[in-house]
Amino acid sequence: MSSTILHHPETGDIVAEATEGDDKNPFLVALGERVRHLRARRGMTRKAVSAAAEVSERHLANLEYGIGNVSMLVLLAVAGALQCSLAELLGDVTTSSPEWLLIRELLEHRDDATLRRVRVAIGEMLGTGGANTQRSSRVALIGLRGAGKSTLGRMLADDLGFPFVELSREIEKFAGCSISEIQGLYGSNAYRRYERRAIEEAIQIYPEAVIATPGGLVSDAATFNQLLSHCTTVWLQADPEDHMKRVAAQGDTRPMAASKEAMEDLKGILAGRAAFYSKAEFRLDTSAQPLEQSFVALRALVRGALDLPV
Repeated sequence: MSSTILHHPETGDIVAEATEGDDKNPFLVALGERVRHLRARRGMTRKAVSAAAEVSERHLANLEYGIGNVSMLVLLAVAGALQCSLAELLGDVTTSSPEWLLIRELLEHRDDATLRRVRVAIGEMLGTGGANTQRSSRVALIGLRGAGKSTLGRMLADDLGFPFVELSREIEKFAGCSISEIQGLYGSNAYRRYERRAIEEAIQIYPEAVIATPGGLVSDAATFNQLLSHCTTVWLQADPEDHMKRVAAQGDTRPMAASKEAMEDLKGILAGRAAFYSKAEFRLDTSAQPLEQSFVALRALVRGALDLPV
């Protein structure tokens, strides 16, 4: 294995470093191309970027030509020198065109309420749901497993005279196997595809329904957007202790079964998803009262939202 370093005759910049016998990693090659393009857009020489990032010029040349690996600290330093985000350097889709970048700039540092109004307005403009003048009669219950989505969902569907859709069962019908088998045999990406297909079909088939969703549905932004756009959403909340007791009572401690620190794991999952669950139009704390009282509160909430007699 050998390498050759070439310098620009006037600036002294390293312009290439060829390494024989090495197959370049496609990701590193693409990363290097983005660095070069960003540097060109900023009108900076490699020497200037090297000085600003406090990274050796040879190290920067290796980065630009996809030779060898680089640490996250180096990438952060280079991003700082090029005055761009790490996402732009790594090739996030929202940095893939000038329009994306201009939109990001407009939305950056906006508060959550403003971002929600923008999301709804975009939905209306694109015809994907937006803010309907009449609230959808599809009621989707979201929240972590053990919040009461299935139990309360069936009770609510019976009360309203709506079909009850257990989305997990629909996913299993599409896949022809259990949720755990989907995950084990095909992986999480396949599961998310089945999940998206199940919610899309439920939206197409049922103008009125109560839908109990899997707890992790909010992990896929595209699927969650479908739900927010086409359903009246209610976040069923519960204390971590109640989540744990209810799931254990069902004979399953997924996804915490293999953890010695199950409660901490559960709290971490709740904390990670809470910001997404909170996008629901309504919320109900099912730990605040017994089952029957929770149902009465949910019934009143949903009937009021759909302008139905209580």
